[in-house]
Amino acid sequence: MNQNTIEIKLKLNRPNFVLQTDLRLFNRGVTVLFGASGSGKTTLLRCMAGLETARGQVVVGGDVWQDSERRIFKPTWQRDLGYVFQEASLLKHLSVRRNLQYGIKRIKKPGATKALAQATDLLGIDHLLDRDPESLSGGERQRVAIARALALQPSLLLLDEPLASLDATRREEILPWLERMHDELQIPVLYVTHAMTELTRLADAVVLLDGGRVRAHGPMHEVTADPVFAASVGSQAGAVLSGTVIEHDLGFGLSGIDVQGGRLWIKQVDLALASPVRLHVHANDVSLSLIEPTSSSIQNSLAGVIEGLHDDGHASSQIVVIRYGSQKLLSRVTRKACHALELKVGMAIWAQVKSVTLRG
Repeated sequence: MNQNTIEIKLKLNRPNFVLQTDLRLFNRGVTVLFGASGSGKTTLLRCMAGLETARGQVVVGGDVWQDSERRIFKPTWQRDLGYVFQEASLLKHLSVRRNLQYGIKRIKKPGATKALAQATDLLGIDHLLDRDPESLSGGERQRVAIARALALQPSLLLLDEPLASLDATRREEILPWLERMHDELQIPVLYVTHAMTELTRLADAVVLLDGGRVRAHGPMHEVTADPVFAASVGSQAGAVLSGTVIEHDLGFGLSGIDVQGGRLWIKQVDLALASPVRLHVHANDVSLSLIEPTSSSIQNSLAGVIEGLHDDGHASSQIVVIRYGSQKLLSRVTRKACHALELKVGMAIWAQVKSVTLRG
């Protein structure tokens, strides 16, 4: 058995739905299960947890949780996992501290007290320990629920749309803590969401689900630049670029980001030079030019090569994939413009980037 992978080969038949997956994921980082409501994300997570009985195999880091052919099916309590639902299911009659201690007393793993202390520090909830769960905000309750799951020292953490029940303010309150967890946590995470912001800020890898089937999967930067993914998310389509802060222009309030083959200017950020960042560039915000733009209000442009032209979700437009250096951009262009510019695969092109969003 491979210690470095999570293997999920499952099939579940329902009257109006069939879940069918054959995945091999890295046993590290955050893998986002992404798709519209009803695409099978939560069903897949419940199958992983043993809360739904599908046929097939689930192997996590070499540990067989399920193998239908060998008649192996570990119940949920025997699967070394932590599960956080959309609503934080805290025990109302217990303080935050006693909620956190409840799970570790039950499983009695060595090092549980240390793991609990690390989890409360990681999620910044030490000051909440003596509070009543009813007095917490939605974001605070979810942070407590995640800390409780981490304190169990699971080999896999399952998060089922943990921000879905929160309003925009509370989502922004908890996202920085999830980013910190992403940066510091050694436990692999399967994270269910249909929110592009969460995907672009947290994901190392992405699995796109549609109608119970896997339509695309792989490293986050590759999947977000995949035309199949772009067509499925419509106006949200865009590439995620890795970059490094290399300059601050205090006079104009801008920061320069090296994106491995070019430089993009963004609104000034309070980050040290050499800090790594993620940038989300929407396909709708990228225009194309056959010559280098020199007299334009658009300050960001990158030289690249057209790697592909693909059908979009609407007959009037196409998705153009541009490779520059080791990364890719997407541009949504009308078919009429593609025809007028005679765009072809392999053609040198300039991509003008009208807007860039910092994603952590």
